[in-house]
Amino acid sequence: MGGVVQMHFTTVDYVIFALLLVASAGIGLYYAFSGGRQRTTQEFLMADRSMSWLPVSLSLLATFQSAVAILGAPSEVYTFGTQYWFLGCSYFLGLLIPAHVFIPVFYRLRLSSAYEYLELRFNKTVRICGTVTFIFQMVIYMGVVLYAPALALNAVTGFDLWGAVLAMGLVCTLYTALGGLKAVMWTDVFQTVVMFAGQLAVIIVGAHQAGGIAEVWRKAVNGSRIAGLDLNPDPLERHTFWTLGVGGVFLMLALYGVNQAQVQRYLSSRTEKEAIMSCYVVFPCQQIVLCLGCLMGLVMFARYGEDSPLDKGYVKTNDQMVLYFVMDVFKDLPGLAGLFVACLFSGALSTISSAFNSLATVTMEDLIKPHFPNMTESKATLLSKGLALAYGLICLAMAYLASIMGSVLQAALSIFGMVGGPLLGLFCLGMFFPWANSIGALVGLAAGLAMAFWIGIGSFVMRMPVSSTVSPLSTVTPPPFVNMTTTVMTSLVNATTAKTRPTGVDALYSLSYMWYSAHNSFTVVVVGLLVSLLTGPMKEKQLTPGTVYPVLGNLLFFLPQRYKEKLCCITPLAQKSSEINAQPYERAKKGANGAAYCKEDTVTEDKEMESDSVQTEDEESRAALPSCKLTAHCVEETAL
Repeated sequence: MGGVVQMHFTTVDYVIFALLLVASAGIGLYYAFSGGRQRTTQEFLMADRSMSWLPVSLSLLATFQSAVAILGAPSEVYTFGTQYWFLGCSYFLGLLIPAHVFIPVFYRLRLSSAYEYLELRFNKTVRICGTVTFIFQMVIYMGVVLYAPALALNAVTGFDLWGAVLAMGLVCTLYTALGGLKAVMWTDVFQTVVMFAGQLAVIIVGAHQAGGIAEVWRKAVNGSRIAGLDLNPDPLERHTFWTLGVGGVFLMLALYGVNQAQVQRYLSSRTEKEAIMSCYVVFPCQQIVLCLGCLMGLVMFARYGEDSPLDKGYVKTNDQMVLYFVMDVFKDLPGLAGLFVACLFSGALSTISSAFNSLATVTMEDLIKPHFPNMTESKATLLSKGLALAYGLICLAMAYLASIMGSVLQAALSIFGMVGGPLLGLFCLGMFFPWANSIGALVGLAAGLAMAFWIGIGSFVMRMPVSSTVSPLSTVTPPPFVNMTTTVMTSLVNATTAKTRPTGVDALYSLSYMWYSAHNSFTVVVVGLLVSLLTGPMKEKQLTPGTVYPVLGNLLFFLPQRYKEKLCCITPLAQKSSEINAQPYERAKKGANGAAYCKEDTVTEDKEMESDSVQTEDEESRAALPSCKLTAHCVEETAL
C-alpha cells in the first residue's frame, strides 16, 4: 500500500476557480446597487416577494445540493451499487405534499419566517423554541459544509486548505450581506449551471476513456453494481426500496416542506401559483442530479473495478476517492479539473449562502422584531445586513472548530441531521391536528429531540469500536446526501459487517438512517397529541384562521357534520390564492388578549390600527378577522 498520492492543479484550473468566485461576488454587487438597493427588510430578506418560478426552483435545488453530497453520491454507488437511485421514488410525494399542503398554508399567511407560523398556531414560546433549534442546527452545519470539501481537496491536490475556506467564506458573506435574497437566489442559478457542467464533464470524459457508456454498463453489471428492486421491509436494512422510497419522503418533507431556507424561497415568489410551480420544476431537476451522481459512480467503477484507490492507499476516505478519480480522468486536460472544483464549491456556496440568509431572517423576525416593534425600517434593514455578515464570520469560526475536532467532525454533521425530523413533527402537529395545544407542542418537540439525540449518538458510539477493525472500504465517510436534514452519523460499516440481527436497544441504534426523520417526527406528533389530550385540547374557536390544513376533514368525509365539528377538523384554509393575487392580502394577527391589528412596514411606523372591542366568545368565533389594507411590503406584527 502506497502513501497518499497528490495531483496538482494547473494555472488554468486556478483561473476557472477564481472566475467562479468573481462571478458570484459580481452578482451580489449588482443586486446591492440596482433596483431597490436592498433598502427594506422585504427586499433584503424576501426579495420583494417578486421572484418568478425559474430562479426559485433552481435555488431550491442548489440549496441542498451541497459539496459533500456531490462527493458522496458517486462514492456510495461505486461502493454499494445503484440501490441508492431508488431515493428518487421519494421525490414525488416529497415535493407534491409541500406544493399542495405546506405552501398554501405558509403563503396565504404572508409570513417571513416559518417559525412565525408556530406563534400563530400555538404561542410565542413554541415559536422561540423552534427558532433556537433551527439556529443551533444551521450554525453547526454551515462550518462543516464549508470545511469538509476543502479538506478533501487539500488532501488530494494540495490545494491550500485555508485559502479555499477563507476565499469561499468571505465571498459568500460579501454577496449575501450586500445583495440579500435576490443575490443569493441568482447566484444559486449560476452555481447550479456550474454544478451540472462539472458533473457532466467528468461523466463524458470518464465514460469515453473507459470505452463508452455501453462498456461502463457492462462492467457495472459484471461487478454486481446494478441493483434490483429490494422489497425487504426490515427497517434495520440500510438501503431498500422502503427505506429510500418511503423513509426518504420524510427527509424530503423536512427539506422542502418546513425548512426556513426553502420556505423563504416559496414566500419570495410573486404568487402562490408560481411558488407551487417552482416545486414541480424541482422534481425533474432532482432526478437529473440523482442520475448524474449514480452515473459518475458507475464510471468510477468502470475505471477502477474492485481495485479502488482507497484499497491501494492512494487516498484515505471515499470523498477523497471521488476527487482522485476526477484528477486522474482530467490529468491531460487542463482546466476541466478546475471546472469540477468550481462545481464542488458551487455546492458549498449555494448551501452556506442560504444558511446565512435564512439565519438572518429568523433572528430578525423571531428574536429581534418582537422585542423592538417600533424599530424604523432603515435600522431594521441595516441590522439584517449586519446579521448576515455576523453569521458569515461565525461560519468561518465554525470551519476552524471543525478543523480541530478531527474524528468528531462526523458527529457534528450528525447533530444537524437529528434536528430535521423533530421540527417536521412540530409543524405537522400544528398543521394537521387542530386539537393539539402549545403544551403538547413543547413536550412533543422536547421528546422528539431527546429521541433523535439518543438514537443518533447511541448508534454513533456503538459503531466507533468497529470502525478501527474493518477494512478501509467500509470506513467510508458520510452517506451520500449529507444535506439539510440527512444525517451522516450512520457509517457504512453496518452494510458490510452486520451479520446477526440486533435486538433490544441495539436494534434501535441499528435503525436505517433513512428512517430517522420519520421516527423522530412521529415521536413529536404522538407525544404532542397525548399531552394535548391530557392538558385540554384546543377548541376550534381558539385557532387562528388559516393555520390548520383540513386534512382530517377530507379524510373523514364519511362522518356526520356534528362529529367533524367535535373533532375540530372542518377549519378552512385562509383566502384562496386567486383572492390574494387579485388584491393586497388582508389579515390581522390575534394577540393574547383577543385584539388584533397590523402595521404598514414603511420607513417610519404608522400609528396602530384601532383594536376591535372585546366580543363574547360566541361572537368572536363567528366574526371575520378584522383587517387593514397592506402594501406590497406589509409585515404584520402580533399585538403584545
